[in-house]
Amino acid sequence: MLRVRFAPSPTGFLHVGSARTFIFNWLYARHNGGTVILRIDDTDVERNTEASLQSIYEGLNWLALGWDEEYKASERLGLHRTMADAIFHNGLAYRDFTPAQAAEGEKSGAQGTWLFNAGMREMSGEESDRRAAAGEPFALRFRVPRDRQPFVRFADAVYGEQSKATADIEDFALLRSNGMPTYHLSSCADDADLRISHIIRGQDHLTNTFKHVLIFEAAGFAPPVFAHLPLLFAPDNTKLSKRRHGPVVSVTTYRDAGFLPEAFSNFICLLGWSPKNDREQLTRQELIDAFSLEGVNRANAVVNFSDADPFDPKAVWLNAEHIRTMPVEELAERLMPFVGQLTGLTTMLRITPLIRERMKLLRDVLTVADFFFVDDLPPYDAAELIPKKGDAALALRVLERAGEVLATAEFTHDGLESALRPAAESLGIKAGQMFEPIRVAVCGRKTAPPLFGTLEVLGRAACLKRIGQAIEKLKTI
Repeated sequence: MLRVRFAPSPTGFLHVGSARTFIFNWLYARHNGGTVILRIDDTDVERNTEASLQSIYEGLNWLALGWDEEYKASERLGLHRTMADAIFHNGLAYRDFTPAQAAEGEKSGAQGTWLFNAGMREMSGEESDRRAAAGEPFALRFRVPRDRQPFVRFADAVYGEQSKATADIEDFALLRSNGMPTYHLSSCADDADLRISHIIRGQDHLTNTFKHVLIFEAAGFAPPVFAHLPLLFAPDNTKLSKRRHGPVVSVTTYRDAGFLPEAFSNFICLLGWSPKNDREQLTRQELIDAFSLEGVNRANAVVNFSDADPFDPKAVWLNAEHIRTMPVEELAERLMPFVGQLTGLTTMLRITPLIRERMKLLRDVLTVADFFFVDDLPPYDAAELIPKKGDAALALRVLERAGEVLATAEFTHDGLESALRPAAESLGIKAGQMFEPIRVAVCGRKTAPPLFGTLEVLGRAACLKRIGQAIEKLKTI
């Protein structure tokens, strides 16, 4: 059975790149009828924080995708040590008592400066057992088989055939001197025990995979299928990172700004993947149906944000499109956390159809619909009440006539339209010259939702009150 996993470390908020990894795993599993596993990689006790863990859960819960099984690596330490012991007893690992090495989880040999300590690697079993029994601290290192295996190879589902000479791989640590497993060991032990069939993760893990293949093989397990994803870059062509770019790379920043999780997932998927028909706006089910590893690109993707705007314009555009196609009832409920106590759901259901086309983010409700939520409008320039090709005297006549008409009109969309259009004719002016002063009077600005629906939601009393206040404003010009 297809089984995938997402294994975040609780060392910071949920990064948008990590969210994309989770979404790709989720889509691949759902497309193929597989299982999604959340495994918290919390073995780095010095860097883990409870706040980071909760932030990860917040971000994942907001995505509203869910998972099928959940584990914590810290609760599986016995399993990790059992794999380390098995590898050691098979002669494929050795104790390293070198103090400088025993204290470190890794030692890079990328520049050929260090691959192994010959004295430690070639130490006899008897000597190693004696020093360990005496309580001398040691790191357990993998014995890279350079003499009998010149290369480590695997086929990556995105980047194709991969190969690395064992002569370029250091004897990496499996256990630190404090007995804690390294990332390499714990990850492989958990993947093997949980029967992970496909490991889908960021391209920055590709170099680790050669070590992981060695661990799987040494422990007697067939390696899973690996698929590495292109990285996300900032506009300055640097890797998108928490340290360098701050909250702009946090999933909860998008949530708090008013992105829909469906739109966010849609946008994130298009960073490094594309459907065969090159569509951009896709529903969650359409993403499931279309997703495949063959559609993942090899080139890194750029998130186009700036100091002035923390969000990629395509992300904002997609969010607006999802808002426009969302059922009114559902959208009204999504807006309620942003309006808080300003109004109730019943009224929000009436407001939502009027403002849906004017919003890009959910938080925009507070600016495009603000006049629905107050008893008194904030101050505005009385000159705004004057219609095009008109003057203050015309605006005054319009509003006085509007007050008369609205006092007795049926307060429905059709009733208001059938009352106000003839009123314009009776004044000998165009409908637009009639409607513009009314719109400013009741909304406080010229750009506002459709007039008749707005009047209907505001109600007779509020409309007459605001028109009366506007008339007084005009008298001061």
